[in-house]
Amino acid sequence: MSNDSSTTHSTRVPLTATRAVSIFGISVVGFMTANLVPIMLVALIEELAFPATAAGALLTGSLLACAATCLLTSRWASLDGRYVIARSGLALSALGFGAAAFIPSVPAVIAGVLLGGLGSGGAVSASGAALGALRNPDRASGISGFANRALVSVVLFAIPALGAGMGSAFGLLAGLALAALFTTGWLPDRPAVESPAVAAAATISPAVSQRKTTIAGLGLLACFALWALSEDSLWAVAATMGAEQARLDETGMGLVLSLSTLGGLIASALIGVAGGRLGRTVPLAAALIAGGALKFVSGMVTDPGWYMVVIIAWNTIYMLSFIYVVATAAALDATGRWSAPVLGVYLIGSSFAPVFGTSISTAAGYTTLGMVLSGMTFVLLVPFLIISRFSVRAEAAQGATAPETNLNQAAIA
Repeated sequence: MSNDSSTTHSTRVPLTATRAVSIFGISVVGFMTANLVPIMLVALIEELAFPATAAGALLTGSLLACAATCLLTSRWASLDGRYVIARSGLALSALGFGAAAFIPSVPAVIAGVLLGGLGSGGAVSASGAALGALRNPDRASGISGFANRALVSVVLFAIPALGAGMGSAFGLLAGLALAALFTTGWLPDRPAVESPAVAAAATISPAVSQRKTTIAGLGLLACFALWALSEDSLWAVAATMGAEQARLDETGMGLVLSLSTLGGLIASALIGVAGGRLGRTVPLAAALIAGGALKFVSGMVTDPGWYMVVIIAWNTIYMLSFIYVVATAAALDATGRWSAPVLGVYLIGSSFAPVFGTSISTAAGYTTLGMVLSGMTFVLLVPFLIISRFSVRAEAAQGATAPETNLNQAAIA
């Protein structure tokens, strides 16, 4: 009877080299469009003579298509469809962005960019669902953030070296999608559904536990979208605010971008090394409080040097908060039910950030913008921390049932 253990609740799996390459690589490729928007915008305007507003609208459409596909496929990805979704999404991304890169026709470019966005959403949801299957969600999310920042940095360095244009901006992304396609077989499977015996052994009623988890998951997604709106609204106006308020020139802003990337790499690496030893709720609380304070200060700083320090520190803190929220989503359910759509809702909030940030700063000034964005963070702090605490208990409950069941199985055998 010991063989029956394979049909009971399975625990999360360890992170191996092949799983890391697959999960993190597919995630980075799926989310790469958002990181390459400035370069893609320049390529569309300079090579194909797109009006700036039309180019911006096209890329916004691609990002919204990515977010919509991620949300629409997330449930399937958390069940048994992650391999199909990953392969289909990456194939569509390679085809769409490849067409945009190498077919010099406006209709082909428009169709290709939108098709590539649709495919990217599938890649994001499949990799997000797979993230939930890994042990130690904090460490896995930290390594994922580090891989994202590192690969994006390499790509941002490579594209200008190759010559910023349609072929490099869109073609390189198509090539990465094609390469990631061959790693989809390394994605971890969805954990098996726990048996009635395991459910009966749980200390909390399965119905109540599932209901609470669903409420926590939906709350986390809603909060993450609003948090993305507040964070990316500041980033959208960071350059103009620095120039108008703190007399920061282009060289200084370039230094801010570089050091912000370095800060993000350091923050994600620290979480990857520490894993769950630091806990989850306390670090998230500290990061959100610090981030809210820095957003408040950013609207008041007039010295260029101090403005650079504030924005770099805020960007570093942002990465810490981002990773811990993703880890919370992964910890809620090992099937990836909440980690699959989490980046999709982030993109939804991020898509409206430029309009939100510029509207407030134009109408009421940068000081008011800093106060509004800071206030949003502090309001979201409470539900984030409640859900984080719940995720710790949910993760512990999922990990506690399987070993106990295996011991019982061995005793019966």
